[in-house]
Amino acid sequence: MTEPCDLSATEARRLIGGKRLAPTELLESCIARIEAVDHAVNAMVSRDFDRARIAAKRADDAVARGAVLGPLHGLPMGIKDLEETEGLLTTFGSPIFRDYIPTTDEGIVADSKRAGAIVVGKTNTPEFGAGANTRNAVFGATGNPFDPTKSCAGSSGGSAVALATGMVPLCTGSDTGGSLRNPAAFCGIVGFRPTPGLVSSEKRGIGWTPLPVLGPMGRTVGDVALMLGSIASNDPRDPLATTIHGRTVRTPGDFYPPARVDLSRLRAAFTPDFGFAPTESIVRQAFAEKTAVFRAAFARAEDTTPDCSGTDEAFEVLRAVIFLAAHLEKTRTRPDDVGPNVRANVEEGLRYTAADAARAMATQTAIYRRWQAFFEQHDVIITPTITISPRSWRELYPAEIDGQQTRTYFHWLALAYAVTVVGHPAISLPVGLDAHGMPFGLQIVGPRGGDSLVLSVAAELEAMLAGDSRTARPVPAIARLQAAPAIRTMPGFIGFD
Repeated sequence: MTEPCDLSATEARRLIGGKRLAPTELLESCIARIEAVDHAVNAMVSRDFDRARIAAKRADDAVARGAVLGPLHGLPMGIKDLEETEGLLTTFGSPIFRDYIPTTDEGIVADSKRAGAIVVGKTNTPEFGAGANTRNAVFGATGNPFDPTKSCAGSSGGSAVALATGMVPLCTGSDTGGSLRNPAAFCGIVGFRPTPGLVSSEKRGIGWTPLPVLGPMGRTVGDVALMLGSIASNDPRDPLATTIHGRTVRTPGDFYPPARVDLSRLRAAFTPDFGFAPTESIVRQAFAEKTAVFRAAFARAEDTTPDCSGTDEAFEVLRAVIFLAAHLEKTRTRPDDVGPNVRANVEEGLRYTAADAARAMATQTAIYRRWQAFFEQHDVIITPTITISPRSWRELYPAEIDGQQTRTYFHWLALAYAVTVVGHPAISLPVGLDAHGMPFGLQIVGPRGGDSLVLSVAAELEAMLAGDSRTARPVPAIARLQAAPAIRTMPGFIGFD
């Protein structure tokens, strides 16, 4: 029999609304799963069980008295440890904030609570989200749920692992170079990068940059759509938040349930590398095999890519500017408490000139316009989510891919940041396992502002592929994780590198 914690968010919410599952019952099932397996993977690093139990009891009472229930009513949630939570330790994966307890909730957390979600705890992240290997000097490494000696990617790695193992049905995440999508691909869950401004963020130091976004993570496309409808907002503190004065621009119904779409009317572009990403041969092989199962479902399936020339260079500069704004002072005043990834980006940023920044922004604009021309002939782009199969988390980052040296510590994320640079929405959909027996993710990219279309296409493919063992969402062996040794006993567990 399925444990309550293994239910999808949408099914659990349906049962809660029908008085067939109590929020307290669901919460206790999630807590039991955390206590059973987290020693093996280290995903839920700060816990708030006492307050969660109080909130779940209030949720029970609201159901009993027939109150109007929010879309996330009674659903336990994990919050990425980059997002501030009132009364709950928020470290950003940094020793500098080892003891920091915020007095208010960040906007995405407050919106989730207003929709009825119950915060269970904080999920692990690399220091300040720098890099896609979830390990830090405060809580240590987070292991992949399919093999805890391997990376779960990042930076929303703790959230992805918590979802894959049934610790919670929903989690928050954030994404600059793929941090919602990369861990989703490595862990067999769904991560969605929305259009910048769709999920408002009042914390971005450079409010006008579209690179970093917040977004939802879940085990199914429907779960992600349900959560997106609750966290999309027009917060005026975010200058990118789309608004029309005096109107409600977005409603939850814009995203959930995903509208049905006829794939046979859509034109899909397929590319393993966007023409420039250093994609490992095992990933290329898996991509060819997985997409062969469903390519014929589209009106046209063409092997092609938009012209992404200059993407590496533009992203490197634009990302470094963000790190300069956020972390220059820390690296100067507390260098021993700042890890190698953050230091590398700050040092790189200091080498750039205003001319470099201007050139990067102009290149970004040129790439964006080429993408718009490409989407005049195509409705979606489908790629692998990430360039490699999971490797050991002891490897700070892949220095080479199939013998090719990587440009930077984040070059292996090129399939994801190609999309980041142009600001299009994208989702990572779990599609079976690769030849190493590790989860494989497909990235589905939509047109400018096409968040709803991306969700619809992903939902259609999810339903189509669910019945095939080659393409169904993989599930980790919970019993094996229960019996596994504690990850903290592994050499190299704690530290930056």
